[in-house]
Amino acid sequence: MNTTTTHGGRTVPPRTVPDTPGRRTPGGFAGAVASEWTKLCSVRAACLCLLAGLAITGVFTFYSASIARINGHPVQPVGNAAAASAVISQFAVVILAMVAVTSEYSTGSVRAALLWVPRRHRVQAAKALVAAVVAFLGGAVFAVVGTAVAWGAFDGRASFDAGTTLGQILAIGVYQALVAVLTVGVAFATRHPAGALSVLVMLLWGLPSVLLGLGGDRLAAVNDRLPHGAGDHFMRVGADAPYTSATAVLIVAAWATAAHLTGLYVLRRRDA
Repeated sequence: MNTTTTHGGRTVPPRTVPDTPGRRTPGGFAGAVASEWTKLCSVRAACLCLLAGLAITGVFTFYSASIARINGHPVQPVGNAAAASAVISQFAVVILAMVAVTSEYSTGSVRAALLWVPRRHRVQAAKALVAAVVAFLGGAVFAVVGTAVAWGAFDGRASFDAGTTLGQILAIGVYQALVAVLTVGVAFATRHPAGALSVLVMLLWGLPSVLLGLGGDRLAAVNDRLPHGAGDHFMRVGADAPYTSATAVLIVAAWATAAHLTGLYVLRRRDA
């Protein structure tokens, strides 16, 4: 503005803020994503979770491949060992995505986040997207390291095909990304780390273990409709699956979508 104001009988020129051409503050969903990316990269928990997942994958794949070699199991694709390790390494992704949500509720900083981005669905979607991208990249790295470790531990008891192995690496990354989205939804629904972790451990490990431990075709069919049961069929090659890989991905995606919508409902209905 070019007008002046009067104060105490004096004419005071207005303050002006010089414009900076070409410089814009990101807003909308892009700004929310940038904010969530900055917050996730600024804490050590994310790096620690990824390092823990890497270590778990290395240990598990070495153990799994060694057992298969010692017991003379049939030759299988080397990527199956890395796919099997996802049953444990997925919890590194779970904790990473869970902390991104529940830490803000425990500190109260979620109120500031919702003030900066008033449309709550953008906040949740941004967290889910950032967590999914990190989980996909982390899962792919887990798979590469696990495959390399397993190849040495198998000592000739595994087959290697570049196309198949690359497909499994990408499949493991996709599964970990969907687990991250699932976790963000559950975390927004429960708002507490203990509650979220309890739900996710039961859904991704406890319930499948019980169903497979009890045995029977009906219980196995139920497990095939759970997130990790379907994900295992998607990541593993050569297993006798009751449906196609595309169906398996859709099952995991349906669980992630249901959790996301549940978390969004709670986020909109309850105060931060």
